[in-house]
Amino acid sequence: MRFAVLGPVRAWRGDTELELGPPKQRALLALLLTRAGHPVAVHDIVDALWGQDPPDSAVNVVQRHIGMLRRLLEPGLPARGVSRWLVRGSGGYRLEAGPDCLDLLRFRDLRQQAAGQGRTAEATELLIEALALWRGPTASGIAPEVRSHPVFVAVDGEYLAAVKEAADQALEAGPGLGARVLVTLRQAAAQHPLDEMLQARLILVLAATGHQAEALDVYRNIRARLAGDLGVDPGAELQAAQQEVLSQTVPMGNPTPTWGAGPGDSHCSDGINVGPASAARPDDTASVRPAQLPTDLPVFTGRCKELEGLRALLPTAGGVASSVVISAIGGMAGVGKTTLAVHWAHQVAERFPDGQLYVNLRGFHPSDSVMSAAEAMRSFLDALGVPSHRLPAGLEAQAALYRSLLADRRMLILLDNAHDTEHVRPLLPGASGCLVIVTSRNQLCGLVAGEGAHSVTLDLLSEAEALAFLRRRLGADRVTREPSAAAEIVSACGNLPLALAIVSARATINPAFTLASVAAELRESGGSLDAFSGEAPVTDARTAFSWSYNRLSPEAARVFRLLALHPGPDSSLEAVASLAGQRPGQIRPLLAELARAHLIFEAVPGRFGCHELLRTYAAELGRTQDASDERGPARRRMLDHYLHSAHAAERILAPSREHWEPMPHAAEVTVQRFADQAQAAAWLDVNRPVLLAVIEQGTRHGSGEHSWLLAAILERYLDRGGRWQEQVVVQTTAMTAARCLGDVRGQAYAHRALGFANGRLGHWKEAGEHLARALKLFGEIGDPAGQGRVHRYFAFLANVRLRHDEALDHYRRASGLYRTVGRRSEEASVFNEVGWTYILMGEYAKALDECGQALALHREIGDRNGEAAAWDSLGYAHHHLRDHNQALACYEPALELYRAIRDRYLEADTLVHIGDSHHAAGHRVQAAFAWRQALAILDEIGHPDAAGVRDRLKGAAVSGRQGNALKA
Repeated sequence: MRFAVLGPVRAWRGDTELELGPPKQRALLALLLTRAGHPVAVHDIVDALWGQDPPDSAVNVVQRHIGMLRRLLEPGLPARGVSRWLVRGSGGYRLEAGPDCLDLLRFRDLRQQAAGQGRTAEATELLIEALALWRGPTASGIAPEVRSHPVFVAVDGEYLAAVKEAADQALEAGPGLGARVLVTLRQAAAQHPLDEMLQARLILVLAATGHQAEALDVYRNIRARLAGDLGVDPGAELQAAQQEVLSQTVPMGNPTPTWGAGPGDSHCSDGINVGPASAARPDDTASVRPAQLPTDLPVFTGRCKELEGLRALLPTAGGVASSVVISAIGGMAGVGKTTLAVHWAHQVAERFPDGQLYVNLRGFHPSDSVMSAAEAMRSFLDALGVPSHRLPAGLEAQAALYRSLLADRRMLILLDNAHDTEHVRPLLPGASGCLVIVTSRNQLCGLVAGEGAHSVTLDLLSEAEALAFLRRRLGADRVTREPSAAAEIVSACGNLPLALAIVSARATINPAFTLASVAAELRESGGSLDAFSGEAPVTDARTAFSWSYNRLSPEAARVFRLLALHPGPDSSLEAVASLAGQRPGQIRPLLAELARAHLIFEAVPGRFGCHELLRTYAAELGRTQDASDERGPARRRMLDHYLHSAHAAERILAPSREHWEPMPHAAEVTVQRFADQAQAAAWLDVNRPVLLAVIEQGTRHGSGEHSWLLAAILERYLDRGGRWQEQVVVQTTAMTAARCLGDVRGQAYAHRALGFANGRLGHWKEAGEHLARALKLFGEIGDPAGQGRVHRYFAFLANVRLRHDEALDHYRRASGLYRTVGRRSEEASVFNEVGWTYILMGEYAKALDECGQALALHREIGDRNGEAAAWDSLGYAHHHLRDHNQALACYEPALELYRAIRDRYLEADTLVHIGDSHHAAGHRVQAAFAWRQALAILDEIGHPDAAGVRDRLKGAAVSGRQGNALKA
């Protein structure tokens, strides 16, 4: 047997690679491989595979996967035979492997040998051999939440340490070995752009191997990156590296060519960016002031003692906290943790002038859709103005960027519904002057012990506070008239705020009810809420919930139970209608009934959410009252709704792209329809978190077919939005689902998307492997159009790497494949992309010919997207020929078409090109006008290209001032 875990998890018996089974089984093997030779306790396995919320059957599932792995590794092994590879002992399992059969152990062995050689050429050779074993991040391809476990993160750290060691050794061993280390060093530096010690080593090795100019370019780039992304100057090690390069007498080499051939981007009609790769420009985050706090409760009352204690944590007015102040507010479910946290946050928000960040981490969500720290981190960085395509890879790097952005800021951060300490630790700032408020149902002892948090545990309301609660909700007169009934209500609700709120809502919307009758109904209703793990029983909350639930109409009660199946934070009217298998008109009054009973809330008009405790209650009711033949079809209807709605949106957004019809949806499903591209894009933006959760749920609770189909539909949307890391996660899930189904087409789509996304991220090896696999699979199923798009992806990535001849070869192959199946729109797009390649090569006459053919063919078949792209490319070619009037004449129809089809991004892209041509022709006023229009659009849609347009406007302003000075 041979095993690999330095990259994708793989295993071979002889020359045959084994299929490792479902995701959890593959992840289990990865865990055992990283700990090879050491026993891994069952509880550690459960923790790695499921985190803090494992199912009751977790141990049985682990045992079943162990048995399947034993049979996989040793097919002839009897049921109770002794395995050579997987051994039971010490309360867990141990995988027996040595350096001769496991790449990780071989890597460690080589690294240890290198350490024993001292600073010698032999040691450098050993490290180079060790680094050659890596094929990507440790255990890539397993679920991201599993791969983020410390055991895998630690192995990734070994790789980074080895790269730095190899660089240090090479600096002493001579330029020959330095050149061999340089490839790996460049790759690692690209993956960790903010690791100053790594960047310093790259600078020194570049200089030592005769690349002094490139070394200084690296320093300038990292200095700009640190200033723009983090607002800091280079550290001592980086500065020392620069000074060492500057002091060298070695002749300077030629500067490394910059990517791209012009100032703008152009795009083909179906969304493939065929323009030059733009320089990395971080957005300006200094002026971003998020204000994300939820609305304060107008009828808040009580908690005077807790509020007084919280106020004491802060310095006196006008002062600045000497360290981060963390307040962890805990208590039983429904006790009012979030309400108090939001109320206090609003009271002190003005003392934190740089803004407020808020996130609901959904730590106890019944559908397992807990928001990970990584997802929360991405939302915070987005709120702070960091473009999605500029996010560093990995939670650790993102956390470093987050802490740096908050340095010297006074920010209030509310982390709501955390599961445990580790859930929030990456989200804590490192700067002074910040206030962090954390709420959780669990006691966050680790936060108190490790971070110095101030623990505030909420108890039930006192009787006086509970009566004041009722007076505030129901009116003082009503409570004063029936003091005994009011006291009985307080007692029946167990002084729990959430229970009191539900009862108060019922009494408020029925003012004719006496409080005595309300108390009597509570007294007569039975039932109790089961205890939450680690928390006190909340039986009276169950009473209130069941009492409110039992007053619902049967139709509304059914909808309430089904809502627990929805994975996202909120849902639309159409999604709920699909769950219930009814028309939206039938569902609307039922949702209004649930909202009046305070069992759900309308987060924004048309979107409905549910408190987690109530969702838990709904899930429990569903398990006991609804048969599986009701819940299964309901979940499938929901998956159908999102699949077909996303398909409808994508057809409008990219009408010229090849489309296929997904499997028919159930008759009771409501599919979202869109009047135009703006509506389609807005729907995708609003539902993106839900769609990503649906892909995951479709794999866990469905056949997996919905998952890969939906991932394929979302590929273009995620790519155009620069969400390439999300793309990798989504398409990896899709690939796993398709593989489990044995669906070759699904695997082909997933590999193709993974190839392009990895290319966007600069992971060239992974990109090539995925695209090659996709090409083979599309060939197996006889899909020439699918192969054609793979070749176009190959060509795009080749152009990014300045391999233009290679790109042209792929385009020739794509064109031939499209021609065989009569895909004229795609064939026309290839003409345009070939033309753009010629622009990058400086062969503008050829570019005009190719783009002219694209324009003629797109016009003939009526493809307005393609026609607009061809006009834009023709304009760009004329611009480079310095025929600016002709360039502007071409840009004009492109702009009109993009406006007609409502493609906002490409409208802005053409406006940038128009501004560039005006500027080159000396028309400064017209250039600034076009650029300002483009900037308004890019800012509106939140696109990272806005930074480049701002730079153009700033440069034009400086140039104008200098010109006026000369005239004076």
